[in-house]
Amino acid sequence: MFKFMIIFNKPANVSTFEGIYNDLLALIERMPDIQRRQVVNIVGSPTGSTRLYRILEVYYDDQQQMETSLNSPAGQEAGGELQRFPAGSFDLIFAEVYEEEGGRTRTEDEQ
Repeated sequence: MFKFMIIFNKPANVSTFEGIYNDLLALIERMPDIQRRQVVNIVGSPTGSTRLYRILEVYYDDQQQMETSLNSPAGQEAGGELQRFPAGSFDLIFAEVYEEEGGRTRTEDEQ
């Protein structure tokens, strides 16, 4: 499985951010072949505050499907919407995802 992540820093103006973010989310939802979408609202860190505000994760079956979706007309439109956010206010990341059933590594006895 592959995912595309947009990691947003804390915005200077939350209401402006939320308006642009909701427009972006509506465009992303039109992109083809998305298997799952996950929104992570950051509440803090072990050391207190963090520069992060939100992470949007968009999952695909494989890398080719992700690339095709991002290059689709809907993907390009969503990418253009990112330009409405201030420069330096987000990071874009591609990641390969490995998940184990049950959320833990099996012991030797369970294998």
